[in-house]
Amino acid sequence: MIAMILAAGRGERLRPVTDTTPKAMVSVRGEFLIDRHLRMLARANTETVVINLGWLGEQIVDHVGSGDQFDLQVVYSPEYDNVLETGGGICRALPMLGNDPFWVVNGDIYTDMELPENDLSDDKLGHLMLVPTPSHKAMGDFNLDRGNVKFSANPELTFSGIARYRPSFFDAAPTGRFSLSPMLFDAAKNQQLSGSLYEGQWEDVGTPERLRKLNLR
Repeated sequence: MIAMILAAGRGERLRPVTDTTPKAMVSVRGEFLIDRHLRMLARANTETVVINLGWLGEQIVDHVGSGDQFDLQVVYSPEYDNVLETGGGICRALPMLGNDPFWVVNGDIYTDMELPENDLSDDKLGHLMLVPTPSHKAMGDFNLDRGNVKFSANPELTFSGIARYRPSFFDAAPTGRFSLSPMLFDAAKNQQLSGSLYEGQWEDVGTPERLRKLNLR
């Protein structure tokens, strides 16, 4: 199995922490976020992980290297100074991600989630891991109805930043830099996404204050 970690972003909301540290290498409770993600993927029997690189990406390469320490093969998709956001970053890496469904993990989340075994049904292009909407968000992103992700005017659940996609999900994607969010909303409207609710530990390490609170627990 192949997976991808999105780690190229500047992490503007986490400044000044990310002025000198890539967001995926922020330390929570003595562990780099990217190390935690790689170990989770290894436990899910992932063999190869693609990491996209942008801001301070050389620090990630120096630390992770070939992935041997995690019993993984790690390869890199450099974006240099032209960071492509979530959607563009995945599309750039598609040639490395193969022909089968693959997991994608946002580099700036903290969770104790274990990836479920997931076989996408023929009518689904992706599977989203959803979480209860945290207090710092005004509203959620989606609802969940019998395993189907639903677009709603009153969404109660939040996309965790962890999902499994068919490569064909990106067939109609724009080129260049773009966010994945509009594609997810469109796919939900078209009933093309399944989903699961995870109610364990999950945090968006999006600000210095949230990082501080995580490290105090």
